[in-house]
Amino acid sequence: MKTFERILLKIIVVQFLFLLCSQLFFHKWNVFPEIKQLTQYEGVTDQNFTELLETFNSKK
Repeated sequence: MKTFERILLKIIVVQFLFLLCSQLFFHKWNVFPEIKQLTQYEGVTDQNFTELLETFNSKK
């Protein structure tokens, strides 16, 4: 069981390192500008809190 846990821990660490490298690759170095435009088009980066708050305030 100890061997399995050691292998599993190594896999988790490697996956985390790949996640950090891919985030750095895509977001900081702007490798694919189309992805950035797509997220802005989809509204992922917009701050849409006012409409949500207005909806909650109108229900009272």
